[in-house]
Amino acid sequence: MTVHRYIPNSDPQMKRELLDEIGVEDPQELFAAIPERIRFRGQLDVPLGMSELGVRRLVEGLLSKNVDPDGMLSFLGAGCWPHYVPAVCDEISSRSEFLTAYTGDAYSDLGRYQALFEFQSMIGELVAMDAVTVPTYDWATASGDAVRMAAIATGRREILVARSTSSDKLSVMRTYCGRLAEITPVDYDRQSGQLSLEDLRRKMSPNTAAVYIENPTYFGFIETQGERIGEIVHGNGSLLIVGVEPLSLGLLTPPGEYGADIVCGEGQPLGLHMSFGGTSLGFIACQDKESLLSATGHRLVTITTTERRGEWGFTYVLPERSMYAAREKAPSITGTGVALCAITAAVYMSLLGPNGIREIAETIMQRSHYAMKRLSEIRGIKAPLFNSTHFEEFTVNFGRKTIRNINQVLLRHGIQGGLDLSREFPELGNTALYCVTEIHTQKDIDRLAAVLKEAVR
Repeated sequence: MTVHRYIPNSDPQMKRELLDEIGVEDPQELFAAIPERIRFRGQLDVPLGMSELGVRRLVEGLLSKNVDPDGMLSFLGAGCWPHYVPAVCDEISSRSEFLTAYTGDAYSDLGRYQALFEFQSMIGELVAMDAVTVPTYDWATASGDAVRMAAIATGRREILVARSTSSDKLSVMRTYCGRLAEITPVDYDRQSGQLSLEDLRRKMSPNTAAVYIENPTYFGFIETQGERIGEIVHGNGSLLIVGVEPLSLGLLTPPGEYGADIVCGEGQPLGLHMSFGGTSLGFIACQDKESLLSATGHRLVTITTTERRGEWGFTYVLPERSMYAAREKAPSITGTGVALCAITAAVYMSLLGPNGIREIAETIMQRSHYAMKRLSEIRGIKAPLFNSTHFEEFTVNFGRKTIRNINQVLLRHGIQGGLDLSREFPELGNTALYCVTEIHTQKDIDRLAAVLKEAVR
């Protein structure tokens, strides 16, 4: 293999100097943290000396094996949902003054800061909270930040989390809390899915920093005990954290009105396309309390007067520049891309307004309930599994039929089925999580029902 003279790191002597500098004998030592079972030990089939055109065709050929969500009928949600994105969202977010704005000092990028301030203001109105931080990567990281905030603000060492929370979020919460606090699950009622108040009271202690619930829950139903949960939590001197899907707030009571101290959620439904690991948008909101704001670890864009009378300026408040300067020691993380996502979400929310968001929420509620009704009429299927009111997502149990086999049948008909919950929640048996939004028509739902009727025979 020829060493490229303009890339010194590929030179053997340069590599040796780099390894000696960090005290490593063999490059393989750098990968010691990667478990042996997932390491690739073969020879990578990497073509050498290909032209740019050849590389492009090779990559396009590999990418063509993927199926675009627009190319099939999808009922998969679980954190990244299929919604319609108005053209104006892409148009404004692709403008150069937003797209190329990497960052800026306190007074150097007022247009970008104003857009982020509008995003914070609208999220704050949706969730009925005083303060909203600049966004983080996704709902999972936002929930991790939220429980860490609670532990820091209260000085307590335990977080109670609804057992119906997804394993992905639980994993992030445990990572973010580290040695700061322990995550303890609270059980749910097997009939309704609602949080078990009895188990909650039993597990509350003077060491409980906060209780985390979701509304709607991961299973898609609405947690109707929010106010009672808040009373139990606050009676113990603990904090209530509520995770939300923002479009549901077009119909549901905002968390701030039934006792939430911290609210987090996923902004992907607000004008962002589905993308694997891409356009996610976590947000964190809280009451205007010094103990909470100082524990966020994230910037807050704010508005202030300028030297010119009647003119406003936008800047940010940064509790501690740890996520940028400390990097690996930072208690929280964010990125440049999510700021662009937040601006897009601000465009979406301002375009729809309160009435538009309510209208979309009503449409989602109607269509998801029609889907549950159609599927429940099929012999061998129970939908939903829980006796509670649902929004957007719902559980579907297939009895003895495995979700893997059901989804294979659906794929052959150009349909992407629901998420298999059997690993995360084995007590639910062969149950999948289905999603229905404003993009699904009656014809789409009837098509799903017809194929499932054949699949369960």
